[in-house]
Amino acid sequence: MRSDADLSFCHIDKPGPLDLKKHPTDLPDIATKKALKAALEADRERIAELQEILYAQASYAVLLIFQAMDAAGKDSCIQHVLSGVNPQGCSVTSFKAPSSEELAHDFLWRHAKAIPARGMIGVHNRSHYEEVLVVKVHPEYLAAQHIPGVDPTELPATFWEDRYAAIRNFESYLAAQGVIIMKFFLHMGKAAQKERFLERIDDPKKNWKFNLGDVKERGHWEAYQRAYAEAIGATAAPHAPWYIVPADDQWETRAIVGRLVRERLEDLDLRMPRSDDRSREGLKTARQLLNDE
Repeated sequence: MRSDADLSFCHIDKPGPLDLKKHPTDLPDIATKKALKAALEADRERIAELQEILYAQASYAVLLIFQAMDAAGKDSCIQHVLSGVNPQGCSVTSFKAPSSEELAHDFLWRHAKAIPARGMIGVHNRSHYEEVLVVKVHPEYLAAQHIPGVDPTELPATFWEDRYAAIRNFESYLAAQGVIIMKFFLHMGKAAQKERFLERIDDPKKNWKFNLGDVKERGHWEAYQRAYAEAIGATAAPHAPWYIVPADDQWETRAIVGRLVRERLEDLDLRMPRSDDRSREGLKTARQLLNDE
């Protein structure tokens, strides 16, 4: 992929109505597979360099959020983009169905616990957005949350907007504390998902990835597409933008995400901390002690 290829079509940083059908799931002319791999490798090396400075500077935290339909390639994208990063400076949290302890708290509790510290890159594989995606498609899940006055069969008209507002406020607070937020929706077409499900069924080495429940959820495809469009449209902001990344071709997805992350880190103008007089004096003393051995 050319380093100057225009990726502005991915970037959503203002709230408003969104039609996912107008966003591509594939970019057939973007580059060859070889070029995509080469671009990703270069960006991955640069991300590793920038992560070291991020860690040393310890001013910003970076939060990368990945959302997608099943089989869109979140796990492999995270692996390929961040495989060069020092594990001490990066953490990945995969959010599954909430536990009984998590259900006993507000819906943002478990996600707030996983926010990266300053100097760290934190990756959320699924996130607080599940609460306005899968829960919106299956409002019966709300019964387990025991929210006072909330009947899943008769939700107030403002319920989902209240959740969007809570998410906006949460992300605004994080951004004010120096958390750099990037939210990726890996946008895969329905035909591509079918192909990947069949591959998981037919290839014994990939059987472990297959879950019958994922195929059943496929029956709610249109409801999920509406939920994603509404969530993205309600929560996009300059300090917490969404990136709608084509996901029919996995190398295309990885190369685009790699470049976006690299460019965002470069925008931070990260610099290694400079030693003050006291630190420099300590270095001189240490050198003298070592030389005197």
